[in-house]
Amino acid sequence: MHELSIAMNILDIAAEESLRRDGAQIDAVHIRLGPLSGVARESLLSAYELAREMSSQAGARLVIEVVPVIAWCETCQSEQQIASIQELTCPNCGNFTPDIVSGRELEVVAMEILETTS
Repeated sequence: MHELSIAMNILDIAAEESLRRDGAQIDAVHIRLGPLSGVARESLLSAYELAREMSSQAGARLVIEVVPVIAWCETCQSEQQIASIQELTCPNCGNFTPDIVSGRELEVVAMEILETTS
């Protein structure tokens, strides 16, 4: 289950940001996840819950934005959302669309940080 190592890496990134901000508490980590990333959303959420119990960031929630598979259709000369990752065809013209524009993402894009009052 490689999702556990990915979850641990996400928590490491959160811990590094916390240290950079003098120990500020990370409330949430936002990631973008595409269906072609090779990571199963539900498995990642489950692994994250397990990993954060042993982390310095035990309170940090994981917020996942699922990115659709978008491909460039040469025939239509436009980007098209692909209905199925098993069949890379343009929904407008039906032609094969192998030029993937998005859908492979696995990236940390934001963090919610709780402000500390002194």
